Amino acid sequence: MEERKLIKTKPHNVLIEGREKLTITGVRDVISFDENTIILNTEMGGLVLKGTDLHINKLNVEDGNLSIEGYVIACDYTDKTDSKKSGGFFSNIFK
Repeated sequence: MEERKLIKTKPHNVLIEGREKLTITGVRDVISFDENTIILNTEMGGLVLKGTDLHINKLNVEDGNLSIEGYVIACDYTDKTDSKKSGGFFSNIFK
């Protein structure tokens, strides 16, 4: 009988309050950030946040929690399966 390894993932949620506060769970890593763009790796794939005056207030990678303030213009996901097939996370962002 074949054994399967169970991969435990943290729950992933994005809560945007009035386009000025974000709380994100299930964050694996922050790839890069500046005042206009934050690029994350989450349990559900890549996530690109765009806005103005974006600031990371709190990041706990162990728990996977992230708190951001600033004006949110867009949240774009890169599909988990697409990033594996087409060369990686960054190749999907910079198409």
